[in-house]
Amino acid sequence: MNNDLSNYRKVYQKGELQKAKVPEAPIELFQQWFHEAESAESGSETNAMNVSSIGLDGFPKNRIVLLKRFTWEGFIFYTNYNSEKGKAIANNPNVCASFFWEHQERQVIIKGKAEKIAKNLSDGYFESRPDGSKLGAWASNQSEVVASKEVLDHQLEKFTEKFKGQEIPRPEHWGGYIIKPVSVEFWQGRPNRMHDRIRYTLLENFEWKIERLAP
Repeated sequence: MNNDLSNYRKVYQKGELQKAKVPEAPIELFQQWFHEAESAESGSETNAMNVSSIGLDGFPKNRIVLLKRFTWEGFIFYTNYNSEKGKAIANNPNVCASFFWEHQERQVIIKGKAEKIAKNLSDGYFESRPDGSKLGAWASNQSEVVASKEVLDHQLEKFTEKFKGQEIPRPEHWGGYIIKPVSVEFWQGRPNRMHDRIRYTLLENFEWKIERLAP
């Protein structure tokens, strides 16, 4: 089999990124880009975020999660703490997250450290989830090998019956992480592959150094 993709071509020309015009803090530019992508990419999951961690086997691994909140402090997502990514983060909190917004021809790449958020914040978000999603958090031992789909179905039925007619509490093994950035790169596609790349790097005094990178 030889699937040659050499002739795939696209001209990037929808925008530009000028260092002199970017804000002092990356979260301001991220918020602007996020809302622009949200408006342009109707029906898509603008908050789909690729998170990369270093696994216990020493290999990096990427997966798509959903960004649920961003603040001046960082970027929050939720997962099973006992999952493969949860164990990886517990062993090495250094992670990388990225967004790709095709219609804007933009990427954002975030390097930082992930840490668990406060339990009450995880409780608050869990309470807002549909009951089906709450039950799924109880029923699935995420990333573990299972004998069959029927085993998962049985687990879901068991917890559906257990919590029937009552509020479904948050499992202790499920909650949020915040990625606190040390570097944020904004990438804007440009003609002739001369893409605009602006990188923010956090300094010891908590100010951001802004640099242009070669494409």
